[in-house]
Amino acid sequence: MKINRVILIVLDSVGIGELPDAHLYNDQGSNTLGNIAKYYKDLKLPNLTAMGLGNIDPSNLLDKTENPTAAFGKAMEQSAGKDTTTGHWEISGLILDKPFPTFPNGFPKEFMERFEKAIGTKTIGNKSASGTTIINELGEEHLNKQFPIVYTSADSVFQIAMHEDIFPIEKQYEICQTARNMLVDDYQVGRVIARPFIGKAGSFSRTSRRKDFSVQPPDNILTAIQNSGKEVFSIGKIIDIFDGKGIDKYVKTANNKEGIQETIQAIKRNSQGLIFTNLVDFDMLFGHRRDIDGYANALMEFDQKIPEILVALKDDDFLIITADHGNDPSAPGTDHTREYIPILNYGKNIKADKNIGTRNSFADIASTIADALEISSPSVGESYFSEIKN
Repeated sequence: MKINRVILIVLDSVGIGELPDAHLYNDQGSNTLGNIAKYYKDLKLPNLTAMGLGNIDPSNLLDKTENPTAAFGKAMEQSAGKDTTTGHWEISGLILDKPFPTFPNGFPKEFMERFEKAIGTKTIGNKSASGTTIINELGEEHLNKQFPIVYTSADSVFQIAMHEDIFPIEKQYEICQTARNMLVDDYQVGRVIARPFIGKAGSFSRTSRRKDFSVQPPDNILTAIQNSGKEVFSIGKIIDIFDGKGIDKYVKTANNKEGIQETIQAIKRNSQGLIFTNLVDFDMLFGHRRDIDGYANALMEFDQKIPEILVALKDDDFLIITADHGNDPSAPGTDHTREYIPILNYGKNIKADKNIGTRNSFADIASTIADALEISSPSVGESYFSEIKN
């Protein structure tokens, strides 16, 4: 039977072990899934392990199964870097030779002066920091002076936190778009991120109206699907990561729960092409905050929804569950970690208990999707569809 639709779910940051070049990123020993299983003794993922998640890397403490219901394997990243944009772009078939720039010591004075002139106000911050930490640190000053809080991280990001009572959300987006327009050439970070928050000193909290302003990618598997006359429907922050390119319809979500439910509803509808979902809580709420227990519980919550996802699938659907990088909550610091990503492939037309091994690039996913949908694609990856199709 012909595959008419692919459902691609990215578990944001759920890596499965350090890459051979992890030492170049100070990520030796990183293993998001393996170390969560090591330190969280009650980790139970019966549905994911039934699909073969524990069989991908036998050295991990995840449960193994004799008869996996999915084709399973892992992929290494060829692009330089370990950020969200780079990972998702490689999954879509694009390999970056040069990483997006990072500014661990803040952005240069000359750029900040030009930016402040462009938006008509001074800023505060301009350093690498955790988002929740910096709004607690500078939130009261922000309220008093009404200056946007600029900060970055080990990722290639220019983040701006503003209180919604001081800067209406559309004004926040306007300021971020100004930054996006100015951050070019040597300053071309992967994403500018609006980080709106509410509350008062001692009880600030970020809202769900975050918005990412990304660099627009070259043509990729999304544009190839569009060009074939099929539909690309994105769920979560995918629309922002690709700056809207190659996406026909989208829905944004506030958390994993919403993302999972929107994905299930999308599967139940009739469509052809691609449903592309990002579940961000693993990374945003637990990886960066080095919260092993929270991360483990988020994995178990997703696992509990697997049966509902599988039941919703149509006979001509092809489900791929993967990740975009690692973010080992047991690692030092708060940065992403340079890791392999797991790949689980499932469907009525997909072979069960098939080990696709270690793929040379995340871009193999894009090439596999192109083969499954019988379309041409600019992906530089190598398809494994012939290995897994029934």
